[in-house]
Amino acid sequence: MLPPAHRLVDADSFRVAARAGERAGSRTLVVHLWTPGEGRDDPPRVGFVVSKAVGDAVTRNRVKRRLRHLAREHVPSLPGSAVLVVRALPAAAEASYAELGADLAHGLRRVLARSAAVPA
Repeated sequence: MLPPAHRLVDADSFRVAARAGERAGSRTLVVHLWTPGEGRDDPPRVGFVVSKAVGDAVTRNRVKRRLRHLAREHVPSLPGSAVLVVRALPAAAEASYAELGADLAHGLRRVLARSAAVPA
């Protein structure tokens, strides 16, 4: 379970991360990472978007549970006050836990590398 301090719940943060953040995609996921400017002391926050295109309610909840568990392992590696949005694609419904984990790790490596290369 993701601790409450690391949960992304407000729609504005989802919107900003998806539009202004770095993005990396794979077959099953799209990862958006937005790092706000200096002076913010918020902990890193993570949110998930799993639309009806992924499947029925049971499938969507299974995908969300898997992603939450996988993302929990990556929270310490996120920069301070970063906002991470993980959007599941329809292929995530058939993907194994290991595939989702590999795609999440790969996407995070790509967006972290890009955000580190961009001067603040």
